[in-house]
Amino acid sequence: MDQLKIDALAAAPVAPGGLFIDGAWRAAQSGAVLSVTSPIDGRDLTTIADAGAVDVDAAVAAARRAFASGVWSRAAPAERKKVLHRIADALEREALALAVLGVRDNGTEISMAIKAEPGSAAQTFRYYAEAIDKVNGEIAPTAGNVLGLIHREPVGVVGAIVPWNFPLMIGAWKIAPALAMGNSVVLKPSEVASLSLLRLVEICAECGLPDGVLNVVTGQGAVCGEALGLHSDVDVLVFTGSGGVGRKLLDYSARSNIKRVYLELGGKSPNVVFADAPDLRQAAKVSAAGIFRNSGQVCVAGSRLLVERSVHAEFAALLAEEAGAMKVGNPLDLGTQAGAIASEAQLSRVAGFVETTLSEGGTLLAGGARILAETGGSYFAPTVFDGVTPAMTLSRDEVFGPVLAVTPFDTEDEAVRLANGTDYGLAAAVWTGNLGRAHRMVRAIDAGVVHVNTYGGADNTVPLGGHRQSGNGHDKSLHALDKYVNLKTAWIQL
Repeated sequence: MDQLKIDALAAAPVAPGGLFIDGAWRAAQSGAVLSVTSPIDGRDLTTIADAGAVDVDAAVAAARRAFASGVWSRAAPAERKKVLHRIADALEREALALAVLGVRDNGTEISMAIKAEPGSAAQTFRYYAEAIDKVNGEIAPTAGNVLGLIHREPVGVVGAIVPWNFPLMIGAWKIAPALAMGNSVVLKPSEVASLSLLRLVEICAECGLPDGVLNVVTGQGAVCGEALGLHSDVDVLVFTGSGGVGRKLLDYSARSNIKRVYLELGGKSPNVVFADAPDLRQAAKVSAAGIFRNSGQVCVAGSRLLVERSVHAEFAALLAEEAGAMKVGNPLDLGTQAGAIASEAQLSRVAGFVETTLSEGGTLLAGGARILAETGGSYFAPTVFDGVTPAMTLSRDEVFGPVLAVTPFDTEDEAVRLANGTDYGLAAAVWTGNLGRAHRMVRAIDAGVVHVNTYGGADNTVPLGGHRQSGNGHDKSLHALDKYVNLKTAWIQL
């Protein structure tokens, strides 16, 4: 990447964002807009449309008309494949511009954003483009005088509600497989970070996606998000975000048409370090990145560090050293290792967790305060607390910020109990040089993904989904397609 190109893109004005419905941009019917404030410096970038229920109705109606017409839902798999490949190509061509736009919106450091946002989104569209003509129906093992066929059909209209931390990546995880299977989509980005997804839907239209197949409504979750959740003409709802909102979406489903709801609700992921880890310093370096990159605003962040007592003091010191050395600052600077907190509201939440942990007896080893306030931006120092017990708030609740809880353990059984000692079950990691122990821990930890001697990096070939209160259903891999199809049996008497 070229810093001069990044700086030029960062200086460009950002046009106001509208609603994209039935292939055209429009304002919210009420005319209402929301200001978009950059967490980099606290300045307003632009505005986005503040949709209401009537706008959601229009978007869902457009999606239903497109689905019923068959222009996409009954298109040949090879045709859908071509369009998704074109979208992937366009994302790769515009990667830097998309990444800079997203960073200005949500504060992710550019060195991470370029790969995690347009880079990942392009790979996701290409992965599901290739899957389209390789996912078959089935022939059942019936008696000779009967033919049993199992058809996979698109479900219809998919509502997708996407968070602010990685909007392009997570948006692609939901949009690409839904489109691959022939569905229409109504996308609701977070009001905190909508800009890169507005460009994505425009790219999709430019690449030949028919009008009405992909629509976007921006605005407040409590208004247009609720309207989408309650809408009786939405067949499937997919969501990544908080447990509180996830519960509301389940309630909306029950109160409307009992639509299928798939939720990824975050976690309090354990990062378990045994004394026989191959390289403690490397483990500390990777573990620091696993909690502090994107300022801890990562669903799978390793926010609970569980360390075998014999190396606890040494490893906690290494983590504190890594945290103190991490460069936090302007996320559009290529040298920055951790960018901004996405909003002032989220920064206040992070600061509140620090105050609570101090009051409950945690020992602060690094960070613990807002920094760079003079910039006008929202920045928080990478923070490490030692002596965190399972009863403390920091052990139980998701911060979604750069705050790490360190807890020692004595035995493998205790490590498992601590690892599983929350309501969540999204991700985990184990550091050990013992192959048998690694396999035992993978089986014993109740989480959707367990890393061994690393943290993060899983690609589209494997699923991501939560256990327990981290949600249900899966993003990524061929398993994600299950959310977007109905199975239909044809029982034919011969």
